[in-house]
Amino acid sequence: MTSRNQLDLFGADEPELFDEDAPTVYYHGDPDRVRARLHRLIAEARAAETLPWDEDSVRLYRKIVPQMVLWLPEDEAKQLCFDFEEEMRRLLAA
Repeated sequence: MTSRNQLDLFGADEPELFDEDAPTVYYHGDPDRVRARLHRLIAEARAAETLPWDEDSVRLYRKIVPQMVLWLPEDEAKQLCFDFEEEMRRLLAA
């Protein structure tokens, strides 16, 4: 028995969790927000003489930057990836 404030998780009138007919929803990144975030990240790296992030953050940024640029035009994406990796090489060599 359920109270009025509690959902009946096994009720027959509930929607199917894995409904094969449900429409697929894709997230579309906002290019302006992505661009702004990448420019801030690269600017932070350029302003630093040594790595400004801990090891976990470095791994994260090196993994997500190539994914983030997928929301941008191809030429801009390549340039931002190049700029980021150049700064990473400089900082790792320091």
